Amino acid sequence: MHATAGVEGLPCAIAALSAGKIVGLSNKESIVMAGAHLKRVADENGGTILPIDSEPNALWQCVIGEKSSPKRYIITASGGAFRDRTPQELANVTPEEALKHPTWSMGKKITIDSATLMNKAFEVIETASLFDATLDEIDVVIHRQSIVHSLVEMEDGSIKAQLSLPDMRHPIQFALFYPERRPNDTLPKFDLLDAYELTFEAMDPSKYPCFDLAMKYARIGGTYNAVLAGADEAAVDLFLDRKIKFTEIANEIQTTIDLHEAKTEFTVEDAIAAAQWAYETTTTRHSTV
Repeated sequence: MHATAGVEGLPCAIAALSAGKIVGLSNKESIVMAGAHLKRVADENGGTILPIDSEPNALWQCVIGEKSSPKRYIITASGGAFRDRTPQELANVTPEEALKHPTWSMGKKITIDSATLMNKAFEVIETASLFDATLDEIDVVIHRQSIVHSLVEMEDGSIKAQLSLPDMRHPIQFALFYPERRPNDTLPKFDLLDAYELTFEAMDPSKYPCFDLAMKYARIGGTYNAVLAGADEAAVDLFLDRKIKFTEIANEIQTTIDLHEAKTEFTVEDAIAAAQWAYETTTTRHSTV
């Protein structure tokens, strides 16, 4: 199980896959920074990557048994703590408010990333890498209830979805015992009759500038993805430390990206160095003597 948060998770993932391990991977940043390298290392050493992040895990469950790849991957997002706020209302929100996720109970970094929707951008990149999909084949929709974790649309128009209550024990157990499914009375059970409604909405880009920013540089690729991960981690830390406003997170990331001389061809070491440089560069702008 690899559940380390942040960019420091990449060396751990490489080490485990190099040793031929089966890695249940929930660390988004590892795949964002160097997904192709992770897959290559796994292939060369007999390692295996099993996605534990709830949305890619749901996609994995949906595609098992299919002989053809989906034509569309649909990732759901709760919308985060500020999904009902207007962009104008976000200027003075506090870390405490941002950490009040409406449906999930998670760590601070991922909860802030959920509020900015950077986590969903990372999941799009993660999905493209893990499932050999293009970014244009992946959609994101707002699903407030966090019951439907992801969906796939097949060539015949059929849509398959994976549903469960928002509890990480579900994807963790699936990966730990794969390919078996084991009973577990301690897991919360979802009853359709208790759902009342399951809703889906288009994402409002004006609320989530981090998402579009990430997608712009994901299309370019190279070491931009590592810089994106490192700068985001630093910006989140700065917000939690009250050194920047919530609405300044995207600008901080963009400023750091603008300073980066990206490499199209890169090594794992290049990705790690780029992420570390991005974190330090973003943080240093707000350091006090």
